[in-house]
Amino acid sequence: MPDRNTTIKVGALMLIAGGVIGAGVALLFAPQSGKATRKDISRYARKVRRRAEDVVDDFSDTISRMVETVGEKSADILDRGTDLAHDVKKEILKTIEDGQEKLEKQRARLARFLG
Repeated sequence: MPDRNTTIKVGALMLIAGGVIGAGVALLFAPQSGKATRKDISRYARKVRRRAEDVVDDFSDTISRMVETVGEKSADILDRGTDLAHDVKKEILKTIEDGQEKLEKQRARLARFLG
């Protein structure tokens, strides 16, 4: 299936490239002076450049927001991890203390039994 998707993408790109080349040839063979044609090409190039800059700015803003969001989420996760680690430490200490109490009871019981 990936081959079909690649073929479709290549076909679409070739269609777009053909359209751009065709538009360029049409401008060059248009019934107007070379000066007017060059002016049209220059105007079109500026228009395309502005659109490309807008797209790049939008993309850059989107990426910046995404990075900011990932940073915030990472900080939240780290905070939760720190809280969890603290809670786990408390739980481990409580378990150790409970274990020590049980060991002490068993030691006392064994001492009474032997002694």
